Amino acid sequence: MQILRWTAAAMVVTVAACGVGVEAGDGPDQAALQRGADAIRDLGVTGVHARLVTEGGEHIVVTSGVTDTTSNEEVDPDGYFRIGSDTKPFVATVVLQLVGEGALSLDDAVERHLPGVVTGNGNDGNAITVRHLLQHTSGIHDDDPGHDTPQPYLERRFHPFPPEELVARAMRHPPDFAPGTAWAYSNTGYLLLGMIVERLTGHPWYEEADARILQPLELEQTVWPGADPRLPEPHARGYQRFAPEGPLWDVTELVEANAAHGMVSTTADLNRFYRSLLDGTLLGSAQLAQAQQTVPVNEEVEQVWPGGRYGLGLRARPLSCGGVYWGHSGGVTGYITEGGVTPDGARSVIVSMSSALAGSAESAIHQQQAADRLVDDALCGGRQRE
Repeated sequence: MQILRWTAAAMVVTVAACGVGVEAGDGPDQAALQRGADAIRDLGVTGVHARLVTEGGEHIVVTSGVTDTTSNEEVDPDGYFRIGSDTKPFVATVVLQLVGEGALSLDDAVERHLPGVVTGNGNDGNAITVRHLLQHTSGIHDDDPGHDTPQPYLERRFHPFPPEELVARAMRHPPDFAPGTAWAYSNTGYLLLGMIVERLTGHPWYEEADARILQPLELEQTVWPGADPRLPEPHARGYQRFAPEGPLWDVTELVEANAAHGMVSTTADLNRFYRSLLDGTLLGSAQLAQAQQTVPVNEEVEQVWPGGRYGLGLRARPLSCGGVYWGHSGGVTGYITEGGVTPDGARSVIVSMSSALAGSAESAIHQQQAADRLVDDALCGGRQRE
């Protein structure tokens, strides 16, 4: 389902586990975060953990549910998880840094950097720019088989499609629209961006991300899994509901590492990444301004991201207390991530859910809405709703 594809000095002051009680230092932020995590758990998500970083740099962390369905262990608030499409802002940051260095332009045609790759059936790499790829306005049709039922998961979990093969599959289809004339979420566009980074630098995009982002920010729990289907310890096991009222399948082990949705991280690292992106640590002012030039999402994605607009690897969503927040959303087999940061980079929140309730569009949207409420409450921080 395309729904799934979308979307140092601070001190941890309190941790509440499984939604039962809070430690000394409890306050309105903690209570609201716990309510939000418990509401997600009550939908049938096995494990939830959320981390809010306040204006003062305090980390407020809550958990709800269990780490797996057999042991009933509490969720580890420092656990690893697959971040899905929250990988895309890392890719976009590398590309925008290269733009700032003069290695390429946002208006460069894809054909200039990947000659002969985007062609056939009306696809034209001369008409599609780097900006189009970053903003999902290329019109390139996605043909990623995904794991919509248990059978393809069981058959392909250790043998995913290489990015080049997925791009070639996309080229078998005519474009969904002329470049720049509409918006449609495209994982293929980010596979192409990863290929462009490697062509320009001589290194895989994830090595560039490590050198340019992970090491400078000391994001030691953000990793590229490569062909290893396991997650680092500790982690909650990931589950997916493939059919309405169907069972939860354990889908923890998976090889799906590519530039569209391949990285593994923690709530602490993702908070630090988004704060550093929005406060100008990672990008110059010109590149950050380009990233925040948005277009509206299409009608299908509007159901999942109401009021959503998309820039260059960054999504903007409205807050009930006024203004917007910036971030992304990550959905991959068994794990859903949501969150973001205020425009000044001062207040951020990430919530990780170790179940994907993808049995129906309705259940997936309900899970998204519950996560949205948690994010909105955390970022508004008790401010009056408009």
